[in-house]
Amino acid sequence: MRTFIPKKDDIEQKWWLINAEGRILGRMATEVADLIRGKRKPQFTSHLDTGDFVVIVNAEKIKVTGRKLDQKKYYTHSLYPGGIKEETLKDLLERKPEEVIKKAVWGMIPKGKLGRALYKKLKVYRGPSHPHEAQNPQEYKF
Repeated sequence: MRTFIPKKDDIEQKWWLINAEGRILGRMATEVADLIRGKRKPQFTSHLDTGDFVVIVNAEKIKVTGRKLDQKKYYTHSLYPGGIKEETLKDLLERKPEEVIKKAVWGMIPKGKLGRALYKKLKVYRGPSHPHEAQNPQEYKF
């Protein structure tokens, strides 16, 4: 029996819409990472982009468990001496709630050229509206 490798014409990419209201951040991020990679498809191949596009709305209404709002920290560095900055999850949620979801999903996809291509298929928006109505995204059921 020969190994099946999907061609570009064989890969069908769908658009999914996820409402983040009331969802737990980590659990939602794992589902999104699986959708973007295409792990739930029968033709999944680890070195090819077989995944779907994901649109997430209401990013500011996610939940986290425990004391993560105060204890979880995000770090950035300007590459200058003493240029490290830290920000708590609570502050980042107030300032840029889209970044919280993007960072959680980025940690769950492979790094490198394929990972960067997969990451571009994630669209996150603060409110309930999004500019992807023309793609007719389907509601994803957890």
